[in-house]
Amino acid sequence: MAFSSARQLLSGKPPRLGELVLAPANALRVAEQLSHLRGAAMKLGQLLSMDAGQILPDEWSTILSRLQANASPMPTRQLEQQLSLQWGPSWRDRFDHFAMTPIAAASIGQVHRARTRAGRDLAIKVQYPGIAASIDSDLDNIVSLLRLSRLVPAAVSLDAVVKEARRQLQQEANYIYEADQIRWYAKLVADDPTVLLPEVYGDLTGQSVLAMSFIESEPIDWLIARPQAERNRIAERLIRLTLQEVFVFGVIQSDPNFANFRYQPISGRLVLLDFGATRSIPAELTGKLRELLRAALTGDTARQRSAMLDIGYFEPQQYRLAELAVDLLAMGMDNVMASPLFDFVTADLPRRARDRALASGFSADLWSIPPIDTLFVHRKIGGMYLLASRLGAKIDMRALLDEFAAPQASLVVR
Repeated sequence: MAFSSARQLLSGKPPRLGELVLAPANALRVAEQLSHLRGAAMKLGQLLSMDAGQILPDEWSTILSRLQANASPMPTRQLEQQLSLQWGPSWRDRFDHFAMTPIAAASIGQVHRARTRAGRDLAIKVQYPGIAASIDSDLDNIVSLLRLSRLVPAAVSLDAVVKEARRQLQQEANYIYEADQIRWYAKLVADDPTVLLPEVYGDLTGQSVLAMSFIESEPIDWLIARPQAERNRIAERLIRLTLQEVFVFGVIQSDPNFANFRYQPISGRLVLLDFGATRSIPAELTGKLRELLRAALTGDTARQRSAMLDIGYFEPQQYRLAELAVDLLAMGMDNVMASPLFDFVTADLPRRARDRALASGFSADLWSIPPIDTLFVHRKIGGMYLLASRLGAKIDMRALLDEFAAPQASLVVR
């Protein structure tokens, strides 16, 4: 940015900070640096990469998308050390073939294709060494950036968020935990012909290595080139699945990184991957969210404000924040109610919501951190909105929301 600013000054133009920050050349540099990082730092880049031109320029979304599953892999020698620690020095004897070049690499680990002596075709996720130990420093650095940049006011405490983020990342760095979550989630969707999950192989799975069946599929955003009806169907299934998680399953896969969702063209099925960020949703929160959904569908602003207060979006004395929250909800529901099909592209909700929030200012009375479980629900919902936008989907959202607002929807008890 400094060099670009100097060039503009020398050419007689006053430098414009926004243009410098968002320049495609800087996006390339950011993506390159983040691709070498791991853990929480790279997850921040993945969150940025999900924007479909709604907040960041299109060039940033395209450039940063490489962070979803194409990070820099660990050196071969380091990979061999990790596998030897997990399986012993003779680990190669277990396989007919093990591809040392990963087919995907992301924030916690990288994935390799392999075939066992028994003929099992596997996708094996290998964790980067030192990830668990780096979590604390990563989070401390991110919080420091938020404070130094003044994106978060000094009076707002991030302690609860950081504590939960630390716990969440530690779970994601435990592949035995993730294996258990895959098995549980597979039971929830066992009778669903539209969804496909990998099978876990416990004999090859440990704390830092996760062995699963390999599923032939393609990246979810390749659907962009497919017919509108097919894109609508898959986007509708993704959003329905999120609503099922919140209102029926009582468990949510809270990491919406696009690389966690793939598509199998032959069967037309949605392939789900990466369950390290799976977490339970309290039944009490599910009830409160359903009450808010019903209030939103009826347009009852007093009931909406009461439901939001009950969930914990704001405190009773935060009148400006309450007004902003109700306005933002109305902005979304107006689009849902306006026509039979909700167009995720033309609705432009993220940009309009951002502009409305910025117009309100950044004073401390407009800041409130909702309960942690609510934040993770929003993380997933926001990610699915951005994915549906990326696919250019048009969906009957009113019918979907009506279905899950109904009282007969029951929670699965784990």
